Amino acid sequence: MAGKLKLLVCCGNGAGTSMMIKLNVEKVIKKIGLDVQSIYHCAISEGKSLASQYDVVLCSKNFVPMFQEAEKKGTKVIGLKNVISVKEIEESLLGAGIK
Repeated sequence: MAGKLKLLVCCGNGAGTSMMIKLNVEKVIKKIGLDVQSIYHCAISEGKSLASQYDVVLCSKNFVPMFQEAEKKGTKVIGLKNVISVKEIEESLLGAGIK
């Protein structure tokens, strides 16, 4: 992925959990030096309609199937088992080839 990345972080309600994921994603992108334009967090219902406008979507593993249309358009969808694990976020981004 070239250029500045746009990341979308989704959780069930778009309040606490997605904000925690966003803060941890910010830690990871600083650590690994990702060139990120923006990180937006929201509820899964909003994220589903916005996803194709983003390069990467991070969410709980159980929400991944909701983003099939965005994946078809080239968005990378990363499902997390432990959504607040900095280590898992880092490993998942790197494992998906996002650097």
